[in-house]
Amino acid sequence: MVKSNLTPSSPKSLVPKEYVLPFILLTSLFFFWGLANNMTDTLLAAFKKIKSISDFQTSWIQMAFYGAYFCLALPAAILIKKTTYKTGVIAGLSMFIAGAFLFYPCSKTMEYGHFLVALYILAGGLSVLETTCNPYIILMGPEETATRRLNLAQSFNPIGSVSGVALSKFFILSGLASYTAAERAQMNTQQLATVQSAELNAVMGPYVGVAFILLAILVMIILTRMPKASDGSSALNLGATLRRLYANKKYLYGVITQFFYVGAQISIWSFTIRYAMKELSINEEAASNFYILSLALFIGARFIFTALMKYFPPSRLLMFAAIMAALCCTLTVVCHGYAGVISLAMVSFFMSLMFPTLYGLTITGLGEDTKIGGSGHIMAILGGAVIAALQGIASDQTGSINYSYAVPLFCFVVVVMYSLYIEKITKNKKI
Repeated sequence: MVKSNLTPSSPKSLVPKEYVLPFILLTSLFFFWGLANNMTDTLLAAFKKIKSISDFQTSWIQMAFYGAYFCLALPAAILIKKTTYKTGVIAGLSMFIAGAFLFYPCSKTMEYGHFLVALYILAGGLSVLETTCNPYIILMGPEETATRRLNLAQSFNPIGSVSGVALSKFFILSGLASYTAAERAQMNTQQLATVQSAELNAVMGPYVGVAFILLAILVMIILTRMPKASDGSSALNLGATLRRLYANKKYLYGVITQFFYVGAQISIWSFTIRYAMKELSINEEAASNFYILSLALFIGARFIFTALMKYFPPSRLLMFAAIMAALCCTLTVVCHGYAGVISLAMVSFFMSLMFPTLYGLTITGLGEDTKIGGSGHIMAILGGAVIAALQGIASDQTGSINYSYAVPLFCFVVVVMYSLYIEKITKNKKI
């Protein structure tokens, strides 16, 4: 069992009343990294138009973003193991702010590679934040309500996602010129630079604006007395910890499943705008409405599934959601027009509980290995880069964005298999 010096006011309370303010501050960060994640998703459609590049080339945005998650998660876990959760929060938020501010000089150089570097730094900060905040929320109350508590905090993540898409719709996508790739190819260097400069300024604005808001939150967190939580000794024996985690099949399979789930989520959302544009013959700004619909369904379902966890085991809900997501994804592949677009939006409804539930099922009970174990799930977010790139390749090679959704379909099958595994070991424990 995880040891903690948090003393909840009730043994079954979801959030002890004495920790409500710290919980709210942490939950605000779930909102903001959701905002950053989904602002980034819309950059694929934006840069495809601005730079006239292929689907695979646009997927480098996700490779930079989620590659940073992979690289920074374990260092972040070591940092909070040796120091405190609050230190991790401050470090991650500082990187998030720095990466967002870098969008300003990038808009002046107008180099695609420079934007990728800024995204890498920004995402590195998000990796540190997620590595820190997820187990912190798990420990901020009784173990019996840990998965529900994390689902509650994560419920504000998609609200941030919708806000990010709305910012992108009204400030980024609406700022894109209507010139096609063929028309841009016919422009001289000066004309093209003028068009791209205005478009990249539109890209830059929301990121810099968010950075100023985050500065205020950073000051509040520095000045607030946050609760302490411990998963045991601060002594680090990384080799022994990794061996224990590797031997824990429930944890190991859960992290592998998380890799595929995050890959599915990012792939679904990264190409939603492109899918809607193709099926409904509309532009980026209009297609973003269906992206917003997807996220709205995601938000509503997150609260619904969190409530249902009072009555149904998380693993049972996970199995149901994964089966339904796979079915909707299949319809996205084979259907066209509004039927395909609505099926794609419904995938988000059933995806909503998957990340926090996988995290909660595998991280609870790790004891002194909680912090390092939590980093495994954040490293698994690399799946967003790998699977999105595979879907981009599938789209380019088949010439069909529809067929490319077979890639996330496979990922949901993996989630179904893991939920069956959890059901099996749970049943064996009861025998």
